[in-house]
Amino acid sequence: MAYTTIDKPSDYFNTKLYTGTGSSHAITGVGFAPNWVWIKHRDEANPHKIFDTVRGVGKSIKSNSDDAEASNEENGYVSAFGSDGFTLVAGSTSSNDVNKSSGSYVSWNWNAGTSFTNDASGTGIGSIDSAGSVNTDAGFSVISYTGNGSGGATVAHGLGSTLDCYIVKSRDDGFDFRMYHKGIGATKYLNLNQTDAAGTATNAWNDTAPTSSVFSLGSGSTVNKNTSDFIAYCFAEKQGYSKFGKYTSANSHDSTFVYLGFKPSIIIFKNTSYSGGSDWHILDRTRYTFNGSSEAVLEPNTSDAENYSAFGEVDFLSNGFKIRNNNGISSGGYNHIYMAFAENPFVTSTGVPATAK
Repeated sequence: MAYTTIDKPSDYFNTKLYTGTGSSHAITGVGFAPNWVWIKHRDEANPHKIFDTVRGVGKSIKSNSDDAEASNEENGYVSAFGSDGFTLVAGSTSSNDVNKSSGSYVSWNWNAGTSFTNDASGTGIGSIDSAGSVNTDAGFSVISYTGNGSGGATVAHGLGSTLDCYIVKSRDDGFDFRMYHKGIGATKYLNLNQTDAAGTATNAWNDTAPTSSVFSLGSGSTVNKNTSDFIAYCFAEKQGYSKFGKYTSANSHDSTFVYLGFKPSIIIFKNTSYSGGSDWHILDRTRYTFNGSSEAVLEPNTSDAENYSAFGEVDFLSNGFKIRNNNGISSGGYNHIYMAFAENPFVTSTGVPATAK
């Protein structure tokens, strides 16, 4: 059985729904002080907005765009991070990305609560200085660094466990969100803002897998442009709480079962092998609370509103997930990767089992 040290996953990840007000709006009930806040307007085709405490208030990037970081955007932003949530500024336009009056929104929130700095020359860890916020219990860190343009550069991530996934975005330039995922390995990469299948490039990760102390960078400008600032979201798998894996779809309405060791709260999927390209998909059990029907799908690489799609027919089970369609995340026998975070561990540290929805 999958025992865990995290009996209450909502202390580290939580989905919070809210209704916009069109004016300054404090969102509470997250359950912790969030360090990474990802917001999407469910009703309208507005961008996915990403905020974090390391870059600071008002500074947003968009998962569906290669745009550089923006500050205090007229379409709304996070103006403060609190002990149980965050505060929103509505913005000055009617098309409000985060707080339109009566708009329906979802926020996904992660906890990386301890400040972190690494002087690479002083510690001998990595070749580039880094700073950020780290949660070793949950295996999550938000790391800021400045590129040096050199292949083989390394950056300390602070987690003390080998990374299974990390996402890098340039703050200064219009470059893709580039992802390392152990399911495709260090010779390949994915772009969060694109539909592309996994690409191959030495200049992404220098063909070098991350370690328990650092992740590696190639010479590519997307991850390591000289003197440019970058933000990295880093994940190390924790039993009973998070998992970063892969599967091959069965192209069937009675399709793949994936064991996680926990009841998932959120799953992010990507087809990595279809050459024609495919959307990313986010499913969570806060927006859609029961199995047996199409899920409410959001796509990180598009600004599309939430849709109830056959792509999202997935059963969230006490120990994993079961795909119930032959579209999207289960079409054609392709390879897929996923990122999953728990609602409950399959078995708690005290031996109490979870139940399915």
